[in-house]
Amino acid sequence: MNHRPHPPLEGHTPTTNPPPAAELRSVPPAVGAPTGVAEGVPTAVLPDQQLGDGRHVTGWLTIRVPRKGTPTATSWCACGRDLFASGHAKVLALTEDHTAHRDACPLRTTSTEGRAAA
Repeated sequence: MNHRPHPPLEGHTPTTNPPPAAELRSVPPAVGAPTGVAEGVPTAVLPDQQLGDGRHVTGWLTIRVPRKGTPTATSWCACGRDLFASGHAKVLALTEDHTAHRDACPLRTTSTEGRAAA
């Protein structure tokens, strides 16, 4: 069996000369404002102007109830409170205690009550 050589692909001509080497050019020194920047546009990075509304998390109650398992709860507060409970009755008690702590927490209460009493 003789195999015929495949014809060249359409529009593809073989190259005989390698491409020319890249030419070295000198880069002009950068002086003044960067090119391509509109006039009046600041080029320095400015601080983020989104300041928020001043709210932040001070307390957190997490309750976990796994399927066919014992419920657990964690009560955390920024004032240093970090309590844990396991079991139905104790989780319910910790939930009520966490709610009561919101009214008594030193981070949430205003100090004007103390000034009025003094």
